[in-house]
Amino acid sequence: MSNPHGSTVHHHRAKRRWTLASLAGTAAAALALVFSMSGVAHAVTLFSDNFEDGDFSGWSKSGGEWAVVTDGSRAFQQSKLDSELAREFAGDSTWTSYSLQARVKPLAFDGTARYVGIAARASGSTTFYRLALLNSNRAELQAVSSGTVTVLGGVNRTVSTGTWYTLRVDVSGTTITGFVDGAQIASATSTMEDNGRIGLQTFHATASFDDVIVSSIGSTPSPSASTSSPTSSPTSSPTSSPTTSPTTSPTNNPPATGLIGWATQGGGTTGGAGGSTTVVTSLAALTSAVSSTSAKIVQVSGNFSCTGDVRVGANTTVLGVGSGSGLTGCGLNMADVNNVIVRNMNISKVQASSGNGDAIHIDHGTHIWIDHNDLSSDTTHGTDFYDGLLDITHAADYVTVSWNRIHDHIKCSLVGHSDSNASEDTGHLRITYHHNLFSSCDQRNPRVRFGNPVHVFNNYYVNIGLYGIASTENAGLLVEGNYFENVVDPFHVGQADSDPGTLVARNNFFVNSGTGVATGSVNSIPYSYSVDTASGVKASVSAGAGTGKI
Repeated sequence: MSNPHGSTVHHHRAKRRWTLASLAGTAAAALALVFSMSGVAHAVTLFSDNFEDGDFSGWSKSGGEWAVVTDGSRAFQQSKLDSELAREFAGDSTWTSYSLQARVKPLAFDGTARYVGIAARASGSTTFYRLALLNSNRAELQAVSSGTVTVLGGVNRTVSTGTWYTLRVDVSGTTITGFVDGAQIASATSTMEDNGRIGLQTFHATASFDDVIVSSIGSTPSPSASTSSPTSSPTSSPTSSPTTSPTTSPTNNPPATGLIGWATQGGGTTGGAGGSTTVVTSLAALTSAVSSTSAKIVQVSGNFSCTGDVRVGANTTVLGVGSGSGLTGCGLNMADVNNVIVRNMNISKVQASSGNGDAIHIDHGTHIWIDHNDLSSDTTHGTDFYDGLLDITHAADYVTVSWNRIHDHIKCSLVGHSDSNASEDTGHLRITYHHNLFSSCDQRNPRVRFGNPVHVFNNYYVNIGLYGIASTENAGLLVEGNYFENVVDPFHVGQADSDPGTLVARNNFFVNSGTGVATGSVNSIPYSYSVDTASGVKASVSAGAGTGKI
């Protein structure tokens, strides 16, 4: 197949894009199960591209001059200013209900009434739904049929060259909705087009495009699936705030897109999607089922008593069935592995003498998502009887910890095991904690060494004894939109003999608590995210965190 760019078109590569249609029988059912349980729909990522590999095969050009360039991180840029219409299309023409999101930076406009934008349900080069940023300082949601434009809605807002904007179009049935930087700008009903591909567009303009992601809407995935989010290399120079500005969500519902945060970066995290599904009802069966490195989904039915770690191999999804399945007395060990998802597991009372001593232990592990689990012990046995509930060490990277209940423990979550491990850990330990409930956790919620940035947002902290969050040994933490209740020391820099790191705090909510100590700046956040209003986080996290909620 020829490529309009003059090179050979390669089909979507498995590391980033693969099709659900190619998965037969149980494999397809297994993938669906990961994202939908108990009738609750979770988005499946259909497509993502961050252009970090310099490759834009799979995109087809209609006008303009397109190339992958360096614009902070690598980005897809249209550089022909006098091109009337420049478009790139990708994806599957059979896609129906989905969400398309991309970061877009206008670079220059040639005259008035010019625009840059993204398109969904493209059935051809001139028929699609478009979200456009116009240089008349307006954002518009449009239906374009054979080149004829109908404006579905829009808002007046500043559109500046040299500024990144996050654009999103949701097409769900006949409802078409547009967002700019997380804020809805228009929603309308249209029957013009039922399905189609995605597109990037400029009109008498140049622009950079990055972090393109397409996610399904509804309980049934569309025909193809991929990694959960685009990659974007973090900015190396520290800044006081993220380059991707967060938006405040008007509700306190769990995020509809599923996986967000650091585990979406560096190629994304898919776990065992596409592999076989095994239901295990004993410790021996679990230990055997999770050990290989082939793609697999392991459903855990029952709670198993144990004394030694269960070692998890790469490309694995561990999924508890119901609300009580899991482990008592030992934990899950993810050492030297890539691409693991752990969801809906109860893990409790792991003694320090039991293997690594952590309920979940990650070292030298990358691309890991820990979601909707319940991790606990008790606080009656003293400081060192148990080790950590969730410890992330030895250059582990690209980890998201979301919607977990982490409770009744002394040392709850450690990032970076030693002050002397800078040579290995610096540049790694990039972790997102969001929408977790930390309850009766005396300290380390988390305590961080070297990771920068570690992102801690929309968590609920209640009845914390010694301290909540600590940034040490040149770590950089962004702490925002959290709810602290009965926490004398919510956050600070430095801890015990560890030198201080930096910590930026904003929009947190305090009830019968101190106000914390923040100082310095942190590296930028490369991914898009929305921040719930902090005062509502207690209600949303109390209702949504832990097992039995997915």
